[in-house]
Amino acid sequence: MNNIEGKIWLFGDDINTDLMYPQVCYTLKEEEKPFYAMSANRPGWSKMVNHGDIIVAGRNFGTGSSRPAADNIKNLGISCVIAESINGLFLRNSVNSGFLALTVPGIVDAVDEGDLLYIDLKNNTVINKSNNKKINFKPLPQFLMDIIENGGIINILRNKGLLGWPL
Repeated sequence: MNNIEGKIWLFGDDINTDLMYPQVCYTLKEEEKPFYAMSANRPGWSKMVNHGDIIVAGRNFGTGSSRPAADNIKNLGISCVIAESINGLFLRNSVNSGFLALTVPGIVDAVDEGDLLYIDLKNNTVINKSNNKKINFKPLPQFLMDIIENGGIINILRNKGLLGWPL
């Protein structure tokens, strides 16, 4: 996977999957769903997001249900999530969707909204290009990175001929 660079959108603690994928999304066409991400706590936010932007958040990001929240923010153009801690179910759903979510303790204190962040995946560092703060992080296990790099678990199964229908 290549390194990532993008503008930061800063969120707090306990951002749940209902915020990322609100109930209205269940009845919408696939291409309309991402525009409702975070609409309850940040109305209009989805219209300000640019492809490649990064969400930085506090503790327990992705708490809640197994809604396809990672898909929704990925489809909006968010390149990855970096948080103080990430809910385990959200992390696994992110990996299965081919979406990078990293736990980086201390990240909230190192950034401000709008800063430019650079993620060096080879050296496991996050560099805030706006203030030159650098934080090392523990990488995801390689088998999880392999799933992300292949675009998610469905792509892996499809490429191995293990799916009998298009999804």
